[in-house]
Amino acid sequence: MVNKRYDPNTRFLSLEAMIDDEVVKQHSLTPPGYGGDSRTAAVIFKLAAQLKPEVQTLSLANNNLNGLHLTYLDRYLPKLRNLSLQGNPLKTWKDLDAIGAKKDKMKHLRELVLLGTPLRDMEYKNGRGDRYRSEIARRFLTLEVLDSEAITQIGFTNDSVPGPTPVVPKPNATTFPCEMGASFITGVDGVLVSNFLFRFFQLFDTQRSGLLDVYDSQANFSYCCNTSIPARARIENLHNALPNQRKLSWEPWLSNSGGGSRNLSRPQVGLDKMVEVLHTGGSEIMKAQAALPMTKHDVQGATHKFVVDAFPVQHREGNALLLTLHGEFMEMPSQGIRSFDRSFVLLPAPDGSKAKLSGWDVVILSDQLTIRHYSNSKAWQVGPMLVQAEAKSKTAQKSAEFSASSLPLHDVQKNLVLQICGRTRLNVNYAVECLNGNNWDLERATANFEQVKETLPKDAFL
Repeated sequence: MVNKRYDPNTRFLSLEAMIDDEVVKQHSLTPPGYGGDSRTAAVIFKLAAQLKPEVQTLSLANNNLNGLHLTYLDRYLPKLRNLSLQGNPLKTWKDLDAIGAKKDKMKHLRELVLLGTPLRDMEYKNGRGDRYRSEIARRFLTLEVLDSEAITQIGFTNDSVPGPTPVVPKPNATTFPCEMGASFITGVDGVLVSNFLFRFFQLFDTQRSGLLDVYDSQANFSYCCNTSIPARARIENLHNALPNQRKLSWEPWLSNSGGGSRNLSRPQVGLDKMVEVLHTGGSEIMKAQAALPMTKHDVQGATHKFVVDAFPVQHREGNALLLTLHGEFMEMPSQGIRSFDRSFVLLPAPDGSKAKLSGWDVVILSDQLTIRHYSNSKAWQVGPMLVQAEAKSKTAQKSAEFSASSLPLHDVQKNLVLQICGRTRLNVNYAVECLNGNNWDLERATANFEQVKETLPKDAFL
């Protein structure tokens, strides 16, 4: 089949729709995408590598392929110049990792076609066409043509003779040149903002179903979890300093009956997951919020722990109010503390609406929530802003770096060891054990640590 489909004059190998090939039908074969796995694909790519002259253009269009089927493509056809993956169910950026995650892969690729793939379709459907093209260009540095359109090449030239590199003094500032200001509220009465927040979080903490009427019938709600410990919080050792932090677990947030976290920066979040965890309408939003752990926001008693920004934004023919809140909450019943960011898009409640009859001055059009590891409220304390927090654990971190450097691991694994040490404060031996038990997947290892941290001995930590 491979020989029959190759044109040596144009150096073009067409392996489109292999399931319809007469040879496949005659011998009841299972090509990749229709029962054949990555090893089956590897056999085909190996046969293609033996063709003379060597293949320059390959079409794998309409084969029902995913990223795993492409695992061995670069091994056998590393000098490929033109590749079509049109019409294959490539859904996430991870599906392209096999051919475009590292700079030493597909180093000669000039043209790539991804038309008709869910990944491309979703990016353009959501107005992210520029991001899509930029991400592809970042992954394939030699690419000139994407989906039959030229990619703008940006180059830098310097015809002058280079002089000596100037010595740049190291920065020694300890504060930023401008100070942190207070909450920014404009275009709206601050009392309206306060009343909304006090009532909203009182119900969110005690009776979430009572929020049904404040959501517009077309309102959207989603949330995502950022499981990385912020740099400043790690330096200040907040995760270990607070009494109940080790009782917290990410599992109820990442996966629950409401669908779980919608973190689009994670390659595991595919098209179906994106849709599933974007909740529309009051009833669906109430179901999703009911599945979240219970919380306690002290927005009235500890106002210094929260910062609010509110200002008008354009909405259709008029204006809406964008309200953003940063702060912290206590997760119940563990009483561990998490930080969060929450953004609302609000409109005045129409007369006679459910929201108005229930005493709300506004309705919610959009509600986006991000949950993070705790980092204290000094970040928005009014006054001079510190460039960096005091390094209380510098010695421990240096110790981890020294220990990791002596391990019989390759550089990628050593880097993962240092990352897991930084996130969890595990010592190097326990960090390696944690990563090894989770197939060296950083996010899985972090989640696994959160589940078992209460059972670990003190000497497991730096």
